[in-house]
Amino acid sequence: MKLSIIVPVYNMVADGKLDFCMQSLLNQTIEDYEIIAVDDKSTDSSLSVLEAWREQFPEKIKVIASPENRRQGGAKNLGLAAAAGTWIGFMDSDDWAAPDMYEKLLNKAEQTGADIVGCDYTLVHEKTMNQGKYCRNNYLEQTGVLDTDKHKKMILDPGSMVIKIYHRDIFFKNEIRFPEHIFYEDNAIAAITMLCAGKFEKVEEALYYYFQHSASTVHVISEERCRDRMKASEIFMEECRKRGFYEKYKEEIDYKFFELFYKNTLFSYMQGCKKKKLSFVREIKRGLLEQVPDFPGNQYYMQYTDTENKKLIRMHMKSDLYFYVYYKLLHLYRRVRYGG
Repeated sequence: MKLSIIVPVYNMVADGKLDFCMQSLLNQTIEDYEIIAVDDKSTDSSLSVLEAWREQFPEKIKVIASPENRRQGGAKNLGLAAAAGTWIGFMDSDDWAAPDMYEKLLNKAEQTGADIVGCDYTLVHEKTMNQGKYCRNNYLEQTGVLDTDKHKKMILDPGSMVIKIYHRDIFFKNEIRFPEHIFYEDNAIAAITMLCAGKFEKVEEALYYYFQHSASTVHVISEERCRDRMKASEIFMEECRKRGFYEKYKEEIDYKFFELFYKNTLFSYMQGCKKKKLSFVREIKRGLLEQVPDFPGNQYYMQYTDTENKKLIRMHMKSDLYFYVYYKLLHLYRRVRYGG
């Protein structure tokens, strides 16, 4: 078996999203592949829809019914355990692929000897094969043999996992699995897979269709999801230490932890969470300082953090309460003035 495509599924029947995703995978221009659809204890009829697809294409589709809801990471782990392919791909069940996506990724892998191959993606707002906004994912300076300099670039920007294929050794020889029962599971291991790879290549085409809708993980902000992002960041740090990466790439790993655990979490929480708590804002700061107390001196912090955010972060480091009140007033002012 050349390729296994793992599709975690949870409540995706509405508006034909699941059917559209499955059809795009069945339309792939390669032959030697399998689709492993893992139903994560859906409460709608997703499992029945998947079973109907399997009955129609038993030689191509495997369906796994998880006995409990383990979130995407747990579903992906069940898929990995069942995967027979030399190559592994992941597809979100509300997205879809161009018909030749996996053929082009596999051809690039065979031509170059890479053990991870990616592509770009397009943002769409309806079920269509027409291209929307073109989005680059990873960049050419990251391709080729992954030496120390390129591994540093990969830590800072590992890119999305769903637009890549991975040689199965990346997961099985390195014993990499996704964290379960949390959102943002990819944040924990995307960079780890790149640090375990020897060569990365990409196809400079948008072959993956990323469907934009309000229920997407990136559009729903809650304390629970913020905590999951923090947990994923902590797992990332633990994995880097356990695997011996931390000493070699301390600056890059520290900055990535700052970005995922603190910056992305804090500002999305303050902007998007309806019921904000000062105690949680204090908890975010405490977690950052426990792991990366010297972050203001980090070269990437100084280079990539803009002036306004540096000001806000300094304010937060001095006083949780002052930052909390100031940011709420600032956010209210911007909403009133700009209608955001």
